[in-house]
Amino acid sequence: MKKKMKVLLTALNSKFIHSNLAVRYLKAYTKDLSYDCLIREFTINDRRGKVLEEIIKEKPDIIAFSCYIWNIEFIQGLANLINLVDPSIKILYGGPEVSYNSLNFLKENPGEYVIVGEGEETYREFINWQLQYENAKEEKYNEDALRKLKCIKGLTFKLEEEVYFNGDRDLMDLNKVIFPYNDQDNLENRIVYYEASRGCPFNCKYCLSSTIHGVRFFELNRIKKELKFLVNKGAKLIKFVDRTFNCNSKFAIEIWKFIIELHTEATFHFEISADILTDEEIELLANAPKGRIQFEVGVQTTNNEILSNINRHVNFEDIKEKVEELEKIKNIKQHLDLIAGLPGENIISFKKSFNDVYSIKPEEIQLGFLKLLKGSPMKEEASKWGMVYSPYPPYEILKTKDISYSEIIILKRVEEVLDKYYNSRKFDNILNYFITKFETPFQFYESLGEFFYDKGYLNRNISSAEYYKVFIDFIEENLKENSAKLKEIIKYDYLKFNKKKWIPEFLVRERNKEEERVIKEKIANEKISSGNYHIEKFFIDIEKYINESLLEEKECYILFDENKKSEVQIKL
Repeated sequence: MKKKMKVLLTALNSKFIHSNLAVRYLKAYTKDLSYDCLIREFTINDRRGKVLEEIIKEKPDIIAFSCYIWNIEFIQGLANLINLVDPSIKILYGGPEVSYNSLNFLKENPGEYVIVGEGEETYREFINWQLQYENAKEEKYNEDALRKLKCIKGLTFKLEEEVYFNGDRDLMDLNKVIFPYNDQDNLENRIVYYEASRGCPFNCKYCLSSTIHGVRFFELNRIKKELKFLVNKGAKLIKFVDRTFNCNSKFAIEIWKFIIELHTEATFHFEISADILTDEEIELLANAPKGRIQFEVGVQTTNNEILSNINRHVNFEDIKEKVEELEKIKNIKQHLDLIAGLPGENIISFKKSFNDVYSIKPEEIQLGFLKLLKGSPMKEEASKWGMVYSPYPPYEILKTKDISYSEIIILKRVEEVLDKYYNSRKFDNILNYFITKFETPFQFYESLGEFFYDKGYLNRNISSAEYYKVFIDFIEENLKENSAKLKEIIKYDYLKFNKKKWIPEFLVRERNKEEERVIKEKIANEKISSGNYHIEKFFIDIEKYINESLLEEKECYILFDENKKSEVQIKL
């Protein structure tokens, strides 16, 4: 019996919990074709030699790679190894990192094919072509085979060291796209990616979406059916990859309403443009169960002139107004993005942007750095703004005529401590203590980042306890202040998120058996706890500090209720 052609669709994800949507789309779109199609997912943290071993073991005829800025170097090295071990394996590339200037990419790398842009229909035609001529070698392609190969729009191919591009393919009808998940998928403990639309109505110069005009939407009833499937499969985090989910208000409302009414513990993540949120949308979102919906809001900068430089025709005050409205309803987690290195923005302007966003106090603040992506309009303007960027993926900005390399390094340190401390939400009370001691939030994080660098903490792993101890060293060495009251705040934040039976030696634990007996009786009599709890003595009024930011010396006990995941101050 003749062996079927075998294709290995390969994804190199950034982390294990991530999954690749593109390869699933390709497999689903060709599921009726007579070939063996297997998806294998690895991470960029895997050993290249181990990934090579797993790939070769499958004995594929063709291996297809899904290419992005975070995995392209890994893939290029892997492709070289595959070519050395078994040159008979044909290599196909696709994805945003190879779609621009695919001719040069294929000239400089091993492999025979690149799919440019949207891939489903090009991949299907390519597989059909392979099935028709799978026994032919490059030197034996007949005239008919070559003619049909050159008719596959969206395909770049290499033939006898010459590289050809067949021209761009028109965007496809989304009704033809096949749902990429099935009953065999294990979606638990993974981020499940999903899209309800393709394209973006905006033209931000740093983004590849600006090169494709218009937005196409999937049919609403289809979306609802597919989301119900994912929820029933046990997906806990469903991340919509739509570039601006709320660009069509009626569409967004219909899906949000459906999600809000679902009986599930799943969380749904959306990238939105906050400034265009309507009153009707916010009123609807107010009804969402806490944790059901989370938003990623691309602020990028609060300087309206800089926003104009990147083709974002929006006013920060409009973004702030809507984000603050969402903060008030307290059930939507918000993640706000800033980008350093934008055209025309200097360090002073960026500091203001940071402080503006921090004043809103969203759940997360992401400090990113401008990336000069292949094919983006921003890359074409690099010389105009004096942009110097890394020639290696992810092509990150090194300096511009407005911001120096040393200032970028300062922001890198701020990014690290901000992500560890602010975004983890495990140090909130400690951070609130320090913010008041500096003129601005940025000044605090800049100082903390410099302290981390000086101590060498950015170059090595430190323990969970050390992340707390840093603050004691920081206040004593940098601010020359006594850390006694701060230690009580640190102890409280530490016990909220760590094992209660042990605390680090740099924190004070005083045990008074008689006081603890009285407290336990009070807990039992007043039915304060659900049963599984821990009590700890403090020497400041924790409740007053949290609610009023007042530091008052006072002996008290805090009950940490494990089942309710809450804390209650108990009077002696």
